Amino acid sequence: MKKIAIAAATGNIGSSVARQIASHGATPLLLGQNLKRLDDLYISEGVSIVADISNTEQVIAATEGAEALFWVVPPVLNVSSLHEWYQKVTDAGVAAVIQNKINRVVLVSSLGASSSPNLGTVSYCGDMEAAFDKLDANVLALRPGYFLENFILQAKDIREKGIFTFPYDSDHDIPFISSDDIAEAASRYLLGETWAGHWKLNLMGPENITLAQAASRLSAMMGKSVKYVQQSGEEVKAQLSSWGTSERVQQELMDLFSALGDSNGPYATPRTIEATTATTFEQFLERKFLSSL
Repeated sequence: MKKIAIAAATGNIGSSVARQIASHGATPLLLGQNLKRLDDLYISEGVSIVADISNTEQVIAATEGAEALFWVVPPVLNVSSLHEWYQKVTDAGVAAVIQNKINRVVLVSSLGASSSPNLGTVSYCGDMEAAFDKLDANVLALRPGYFLENFILQAKDIREKGIFTFPYDSDHDIPFISSDDIAEAASRYLLGETWAGHWKLNLMGPENITLAQAASRLSAMMGKSVKYVQQSGEEVKAQLSSWGTSERVQQELMDLFSALGDSNGPYATPRTIEATTATTFEQFLERKFLSSL
């Protein structure tokens, strides 16, 4: 039976990838940060191999015999540096591919990766791509836009206060994408055996949407007024500080938000047919958001 290693297997994308490949008869090997959560994650019968994604020795051991690897750096805040975290996780994945001669790798990167330094985690995704591109393996880097699931994190404020916030201008159009569409693309290439080489694939949802438009469409869907309120830089930093993030992580995230909010930044990437994915904003609201309220 085909074995495919899945990083961040308890996350939105990783758990969906694991279930999709299991439904096609492959065995997912689960990797993540929290071994207890991984052990409790039911995917299919016989799935029990788990590993800490940042532990190189564990990742190498858990991916032995894997034909393909799904790799994504899970978001964390309780580290001294996101750059160091990305490097540590990347190094573990690279070591596993080399040691176990894994033939196919699908990465989750970001729109704008490799375009410029000082873009926070967008730049770190570019570094990850570069590290895997040095390997003698077939490597696909998926470069998605902004996750629609970020609205779920604000479900309580939307329900109780009728507001949602991001640090972006209300008229900044954003290529929102469902994590389910990212997982579908990743699963297709992990299971497929007819592609080769090192290449990139932008994933941008079906359309770009401004946050003012998102507020209007949320209002229509919920039958109540929902407003968008832009956070100031000071408010974002204060929020990050209240979560106990280090000053370096705060700056790295501010660099990211600045990059994503730049009208000439990563989200100005031209849209192509290949970059378009299926799930619309309204479909996301119906399938996932409303159930979280």
